[in-house]
Amino acid sequence: MHTAVARECRAVRSACGLFDASTLGKVEVVGPDAVTFMNRLYVNAWDTLTVGRARYGVLLRDDGYVYDDGVVARLAPDRFHVTTTTGGAARVLAMMEDYLQTEWSELAVWLTSTTEQWAVIAVQGPNARQVLASLVDIDISAASLPHMGVAAGRICGVPMRLFRVSFTGELGFEVNVPADFGAAVWEAVWAAGQTHGITSYGTETMHVLRAEKGYIIVGQDTDGTVTPDDAGLSWAIGRNKTDFVGKRSLQRPAMQSSDRRQLVGLLTADPQRVLEEGSQVLAQPDAAVPVRPLGHVTSSYYSAALGRSIAMALVAGGRGRMGQTLYVPLERGGVAPVQVASPVFYDQKGVRLNA
Repeated sequence: MHTAVARECRAVRSACGLFDASTLGKVEVVGPDAVTFMNRLYVNAWDTLTVGRARYGVLLRDDGYVYDDGVVARLAPDRFHVTTTTGGAARVLAMMEDYLQTEWSELAVWLTSTTEQWAVIAVQGPNARQVLASLVDIDISAASLPHMGVAAGRICGVPMRLFRVSFTGELGFEVNVPADFGAAVWEAVWAAGQTHGITSYGTETMHVLRAEKGYIIVGQDTDGTVTPDDAGLSWAIGRNKTDFVGKRSLQRPAMQSSDRRQLVGLLTADPQRVLEEGSQVLAQPDAAVPVRPLGHVTSSYYSAALGRSIAMALVAGGRGRMGQTLYVPLERGGVAPVQVASPVFYDQKGVRLNA
């Protein structure tokens, strides 16, 4: 499996990868008050999102902790296409319905689960645009469809919502087509990609690619006690918003402490050692048991692109520990020294993402 994952990662980084993202949760939010509803629910400012653009959205519980995330596209002034985590589709829709029916019943908004209505084909890599160009009837150049752009059109004659988004850090597109056409469009994209080095890749590879870019997975890099700031997502919060679900809780002193566990990257002293996910992170290598850990490893992989292991971890005061050496106990005894680093290991300036 490790050999296959490394091969697929190299293919996405050097040529083109094809991934079935149909399991993503999808909710259509429609109505005259759709933007008001989204503003109240998510931390982001949605009234500033123009039609034809998408934005990374963060959803909190009322206690201020991250509940879900996903890309949200504005298709019209009164229509949003909201994606959720695969495992969060049902609970996010339930939360939306709960607030709409019990707290904001005056809003003219209609919610529809569309998870099973859309097949999603992710085309990722430096050759992605070349693969799709001959299949679609719209201009997908960087100027016409920049990163986080959204366009409606057809692919192989099939109605399509095309998102220029990426969970790999490469030039990427997500092709949304009616589910009944998913297999046929997949085969057409696969055939068009044969001269461009296309390779299908799976979930394990997706996990490595997103971790190289420091992209979180809710439920893996969060544990129900993580705020947006803990996860490095403060930039997503609409600063001028008067309210949103969880805002009051974020203002509590304990939620703003610099000692909170924050998401950071870890680089092992031995670049070939891959840490165990869930391992504790310690300040000292020889601390006597019982010892209070600083945090734990949330994601850990071997990166073929970097030729070394990478890991992400929630560490107390993590961002203030950059460059420090910490220690991770090993399953069979001993400890592995690790250096605290940025969780963005690959293409930190996003040059490839905006190709």
